Amino acid sequence: MDLNKMDLNAPHSMGTTIIGVTYNGGVVLGADSRTSTGVYVANRASDKITQLTDNVYVCRSGSAADSQIVSDYVRYFLHQHTIQLGQPATVKVAANLVRLISYNNKNMLQTGLIVGGWDKYEGGKIYGIPLGGTIIEQPFAIGGSGSSYLYGFFDQAWKEGMTKDEAEQLVVKAVSLAIARDGASGGVVRTVIINSEGVTRNFYPGDKLPLWHEELEPQNSLLDILNTTSPEPMNI
Repeated sequence: MDLNKMDLNAPHSMGTTIIGVTYNGGVVLGADSRTSTGVYVANRASDKITQLTDNVYVCRSGSAADSQIVSDYVRYFLHQHTIQLGQPATVKVAANLVRLISYNNKNMLQTGLIVGGWDKYEGGKIYGIPLGGTIIEQPFAIGGSGSSYLYGFFDQAWKEGMTKDEAEQLVVKAVSLAIARDGASGGVVRTVIINSEGVTRNFYPGDKLPLWHEELEPQNSLLDILNTTSPEPMNI
């Protein structure tokens, strides 16, 4: 690959896989960790799940800069909101603030976001805010370039009233499936579980993720691959 022909000054883009799932008692958010600049992987272990308040997080996709500045503004405004009210902001308030900023700047932003969290009024909630600033409350939401591989899978796999462990296993499985098919998704899988007990972050390294169809087992050298795939001799 000729590095001189690569656009290393291209905007950092998170062609990515982000997921939010509700379960019986809270929500699970998940994401891969690959950030790219054109065809160059700029960061293979980025954290795409960003804290907005103690009880609300956002999954970021699209332009890394755009998603970061939206998250920073929302976090600042929610901090003011919490001080004025004397209590944490609800998930709906946080999601609507993300929607407001995304919609008012829709001609300048290239980012899709998933807001998820838990509050004492409505429990666990997931809101999808795609490009353009629409807001959609959903039992589960998927976004990023890897999401196109997952819609049918989620239609079949998601179910009402899942336990926390079932929801997290579904998220990890879905992200690893997208990583296997989507060249812009990769790296590790991070999850955030939010419920009445607080927030739990988990980390799944790439070498611990399941391998799917047509993926090769890791090999030490090219000779190992050739030795394991040598054809049978032909008989005439």
